[in-house]
Amino acid sequence: MEQEKRFHVNLAVLATGMMAFAGVLIETAMNVTFPTLIEEFSITTSQVQWVTTIYLLMISIVVPLSSYLIKNYSKRQLFMASSVFFIGGVLIDAFAFSFSMLLLGRLLQGVATGIALPLMFNIILTKVPLEKRGMMIGIGNLTTSIAPAMGPTYGGILTTQLNWKYIYLLLIPILIISTVIGLYAIPKEHKEKVDTINTKAAIYLSVMFTGLLFFFSYLQSPFGWASLVVGLIAGMMFYKANKEKTLLNLSVFSNKMFTIYLLSFLVYQILLLGVSFVLPNYIQIVSDVPASRAGLMMFPGALTGALFAPISGKMLDKFGFKKPIGIGIAAASLGWLGLILVIQTSNMILITTCHVIFMIGVGLSYSNVMTVGLSSIKTNEQDDGNAIFSTLQQFMGAISTSFVAIILDVFQKSNSDYQVGTSIGAKVALSILFGLLIISGISVYKTFSKKA
Repeated sequence: MEQEKRFHVNLAVLATGMMAFAGVLIETAMNVTFPTLIEEFSITTSQVQWVTTIYLLMISIVVPLSSYLIKNYSKRQLFMASSVFFIGGVLIDAFAFSFSMLLLGRLLQGVATGIALPLMFNIILTKVPLEKRGMMIGIGNLTTSIAPAMGPTYGGILTTQLNWKYIYLLLIPILIISTVIGLYAIPKEHKEKVDTINTKAAIYLSVMFTGLLFFFSYLQSPFGWASLVVGLIAGMMFYKANKEKTLLNLSVFSNKMFTIYLLSFLVYQILLLGVSFVLPNYIQIVSDVPASRAGLMMFPGALTGALFAPISGKMLDKFGFKKPIGIGIAAASLGWLGLILVIQTSNMILITTCHVIFMIGVGLSYSNVMTVGLSSIKTNEQDDGNAIFSTLQQFMGAISTSFVAIILDVFQKSNSDYQVGTSIGAKVALSILFGLLIISGISVYKTFSKKA
């Protein structure tokens, strides 16, 4: 009986893991399709970035609600909701005949992934025995680490050999299989509603995120600045409403170590999403390389980062946090500086090598920065800290994509030669992000002398 129960739990983790994997896979798979989408739908670089941005925005809005959803709805109900949203979104995009239709599908996929990711880890934390939990969390993290590595290659090959819509068509059978497994493995449970959601805080948070995102997406227009004002007002309203009934526990920001390591984590997220937008677009537009080769160029670095993540955890356990994080920041800085210096050569070997060095640094420090940040706050605050990490991780990814897209767009429009404009814009975007990496790196290095 115990063995059968464990088998069902493993299948439940597999089902939610397949869905989370699919969600993260298409997050990066679409980046290599942007030049194709720009041509097919007659849109600009600043418009096409919404394919990624609207997806990440929806995840960042849904994740803060995960605690409420898990308390008030059964795992089966949440799994079914995620399946319906995901399959619906994938079907819409598989047959999208307009850019607006494509964005609608991406919106639904973002909602689905925002439900599936916390659900997978909740099943692990509540159903898996303690002695097996570490391994299962590792498998869960590996799922979401390998998917971004595979995404650009998967998207690039399908876009070049068939059509970008096959990115979605080939996911349909995977999602159907995961739904069948989940319905079999996740039992029906009666769930009493034990909590009410702070609706006002949730709405204000959504408006704040959306307003700030529109600001970064439309910096050049009055609409963008009006969106900033709306976002800031919504932020103040959220802060007030959140005090009445906590949606996100903001008191953790009073811990300086938590704040510094959170900011470092977010800078890494900005760089990861920024580079996954800049490099595939640059190499396709400037060097006239097909999407399949652009995707393959990203694969060694992304895979390296995924493989170094578990190694970094072992280094943290054995040597403490200073060595893996310190070496990681140094490697990431060296690799990123290399990208700035070699990108205009369009030499794919040099660009790939620098990206691999950067991703070694990310692999050594990215997850460890989160571990140190969360371990610096009280145990009873760690769920709140985790929610803030997860929420801002997705939101800053969306901000990054919008920001680098508008930089590219500005230089593409201001230069008579589209390729030259793209080349200059890519170097400027990478240089600005390098400044963020240096500032956050110095802040982290300063903490080394304060904590053993």
